[in-house]
Amino acid sequence: MYETTYHRAGSLAEAADLMGKSDDGKVLGGGQTLLPTMKQRLAAPSDLVDVTRIGDLKGIREEGDGLSIGAATTHAEVAASDLVKQTLPGLATLAGGIGDPAVRHMGTLGGSIANNDPAADYPAALVALGATVVTNNRELPAEDFFTGLFETALEDDEIIVSVKFPGAAATAYSKYPNPASRYAMAGVFVAKAADGSVRVAVTGAGQDGVFRMGEMETALAREWSPEAVAKISPASDGLLSDIHGSAAYRANLVTVMAKRAVAAAS
Repeated sequence: MYETTYHRAGSLAEAADLMGKSDDGKVLGGGQTLLPTMKQRLAAPSDLVDVTRIGDLKGIREEGDGLSIGAATTHAEVAASDLVKQTLPGLATLAGGIGDPAVRHMGTLGGSIANNDPAADYPAALVALGATVVTNNRELPAEDFFTGLFETALEDDEIIVSVKFPGAAATAYSKYPNPASRYAMAGVFVAKAADGSVRVAVTGAGQDGVFRMGEMETALAREWSPEAVAKISPASDGLLSDIHGSAAYRANLVTVMAKRAVAAAS
């Protein structure tokens, strides 16, 4: 690991000030990706600004018919929350399937989406639910926030404060996890709104990260059943292909996971 300077920020304003003053600072949440990357000398930030003790960045609360979840809220807290289970059960299921208990008790919502790993789980929930990412400077729709492989619309000194999740009539998430890492080889989040409109988002399979399945959305809006998506798969071009599975294999996984998610939501 290269030399770095660690700061524990006591407030959002202090964190923003420290980031603004650093040459190449990084916000530190749970550190589940950043710290291993630093240990391998694949990243060398000049400063680490720890935001996990900032009260304004933690907690889960009702907002309208949906929820607002602080960026420093851990996966375990999301998974265990009765409020999340009642309002967006698919989100609780998703959080409870991330990594292992150690990862879930350290990793944070904000850290996961800021990293935007193509196999991360949360991006699928944000896109399928039409969530809004709130930073210290602005608010961004999820589909504008995720911009590509490990890329987001965040500016260098911008800090995620919370995520606003609209309510939904039905939600569910199903993924096929890599046996070793628990990362999604294909994960599908389905959300049905009160007006009957449907959004389906896929993670783990796309070369550019999370993406929507418009054909599935149309089919499910007509008929909310696993059979409605049984013959719909994404095109193989644009999907990941590696030692864990080919693009064609992942395309089939998307269909299978979509069917399971709809069945679970029903």
